[in-house]
Amino acid sequence: MKQNIPELFGSMVFDDRVMRSRLSADVYESLRKTIEENAKLDTKVADVVAAEMRDWAVEKGATHFTHWFQPLTGVTAEKHDSFISVSPDGGVIMEFSGKELIKGEPDASSFPSGGLRATFEARGYTAWDPTSYAFIKDHTLCIPTAFCSYSGDALDKKTPLLRSMEALNRQAKRILKLFGKEVKYVRTSVGPEQEYFLIDKEMFEKRPDLVYTGRTLFGAMPPKGQEMDDHYFGVIKPRVTAFMEDLNEELWKLGILAKTEHNEVAPAQHELAPIYSTTNVATDNNQLTMEIMQKVAKRHGMVCLLHEKPFAGVNGSGKHNNWSMATDTGSNLLSPGETPYENAQFLLFLCAVIQAVDDYQDLLRLSVATAGNDHRLGANEAPPAIISIFLGDELSAILDAIKNDAPYEGTEKVIMKLGVHSLPRFSRDNTDRNRTSPFAFTGNKFEFRSLGSSNSIACCNIMLNAAVAESLKQYADRLEAAADFEDDLHQLIKETIEKHERILFNGNGYGDEWVKEATEVRGLSNLKTTPDAMPHLLDRKNVDMLTAHKVFTETEIHSRCEIMLDNYCKTVNIEGHTMVDMVRKNYLPSIEEYLFRLARTTSMMKSVSPHVKCNYEISTMERLSELTDYILERVKDLEKSLEDLKGYEDVIEMSGFIRDDVLPKMEHLRKHVDEAEMLCSEQDWPVPSYGKLLFSVN
Repeated sequence: MKQNIPELFGSMVFDDRVMRSRLSADVYESLRKTIEENAKLDTKVADVVAAEMRDWAVEKGATHFTHWFQPLTGVTAEKHDSFISVSPDGGVIMEFSGKELIKGEPDASSFPSGGLRATFEARGYTAWDPTSYAFIKDHTLCIPTAFCSYSGDALDKKTPLLRSMEALNRQAKRILKLFGKEVKYVRTSVGPEQEYFLIDKEMFEKRPDLVYTGRTLFGAMPPKGQEMDDHYFGVIKPRVTAFMEDLNEELWKLGILAKTEHNEVAPAQHELAPIYSTTNVATDNNQLTMEIMQKVAKRHGMVCLLHEKPFAGVNGSGKHNNWSMATDTGSNLLSPGETPYENAQFLLFLCAVIQAVDDYQDLLRLSVATAGNDHRLGANEAPPAIISIFLGDELSAILDAIKNDAPYEGTEKVIMKLGVHSLPRFSRDNTDRNRTSPFAFTGNKFEFRSLGSSNSIACCNIMLNAAVAESLKQYADRLEAAADFEDDLHQLIKETIEKHERILFNGNGYGDEWVKEATEVRGLSNLKTTPDAMPHLLDRKNVDMLTAHKVFTETEIHSRCEIMLDNYCKTVNIEGHTMVDMVRKNYLPSIEEYLFRLARTTSMMKSVSPHVKCNYEISTMERLSELTDYILERVKDLEKSLEDLKGYEDVIEMSGFIRDDVLPKMEHLRKHVDEAEMLCSEQDWPVPSYGKLLFSVN
């Protein structure tokens, strides 16, 4: 570590410490009001902030600035402009105005829009998000911004995220007012745990499937995988340790609260967990984290794989989304309190989440739906596609007692009449025992575990914030009109538990019996794939809720459905063509070469003695010859299906064809190639094996 951590942390961020030291008191207070209360930013204040931001950035070695935004590509975007302007004497001066800080006009023509803009409306606008601090990356001042089209439609993930946060803030404040609490704001906070793989860069470059798609499309399992559980929390290898130290330093410079690091379950798999932060800031930070992980890995001769399932047969990578709600006073709304009213308040917010997850389970499922995550969800390593909530035995027993007007058999044997009897405190260590649950209460937050490792956390938090805002709105509408607040509150919570208890499940989410119970008895949805899930974004109930809270316009909803399914189709199409390319250019020629060597060896051995049986050579040649025929037929089948894809104009129909036709053919082709790998010699196989990829980094 080149500096001590307090000096290093946030050293490349124009954060509150820097603003307080460089801005006048009036300017600072005006900016803080904008940040905390969404007040309009005065243009004169913006000019002062821009000048100080420029001077600070130049002092740190920055030469350019960019509006840093998150288009619907899934990665970040930036267009760099220098601070240089021409001075009257022919020299240059360093300029950056409030107008340049607040608004930019990047070309939007090649970003996904889902029909939101016409060809002649290529211009897009970026708008500063002052709640997320500017930072310096690669000698460039990066200003976090929202991104919209010429017509004002959101073309990014940040805009609807900010809208969803405001929707929840608005409704949560109504609820708190009923409990006699006036707060400035309620914000959601997130701590996203990031899983990833590290493999040797030289071997990565020899795998066209990894280069083009981020995952291995072929590969036989090595003799050892993760079955010994010896990698999980094991001693971190020196090369990985060096990477983690370098990564931490880079993240801490940017004020990213990287806290925990360890080996994960699969060989070559690791995890990084940050301290939670406000949701839009956490989203920005996670996008930065993924980018920096990949840059730092290359410095160390490795590649960081963020695909959800880079290797078949071992655990894939997720990103656990730890979500909570808190007020400006620091009060966590998902923590039980000390008084009857605080406990009643806790239960009401808890019920709001339960109702939201049940009413909008399809939105939560589709918010994590991607081609990559489809390979991970439902396997014995990740939550199932069925959305359910785990609360733990004690909290579940409390809700049962309220529902049944029965004594709670815990620390206090009392009938849970809210506002009269206090809610017994429960210990946090019994709330996270079930790793098969997609949505688990973990003491004072909910952990949504279905999110894929490469995904932006914006999507799932948009849907979660909006759904909870809808529950809270319904509660506020009812309780504001109540004749007896305490009685109606008790009845409301009881009714909510009765109506939505089907979503609560503390058992094994991996079992076949749960699938049957969830779908046939409880009526929960089981949207296994992206083509199954994504069209539900257009369901009337979902459109009505999202537009009512002004999270999306109806046009924006339709565009996102099209964009997400189009991305799914393009992803699998690239994978299919990569498989064809590898089979024809790599695998079949290599198998043929090995067959030729076997045939020549057999012929030479037979010429020496007619009594030589050559059982190994002959049996291997026979099976490999059969496999080459199978592989050729399967690759022709896949090529035909990929050609048929061109005939589809409707993206929903195309995605269904991919699910039902293309993916099974890809899997069938892989099965034959992987068998051939086990029969060929290692020196004749054209790409590094799973064993080399997974165990190469020491």
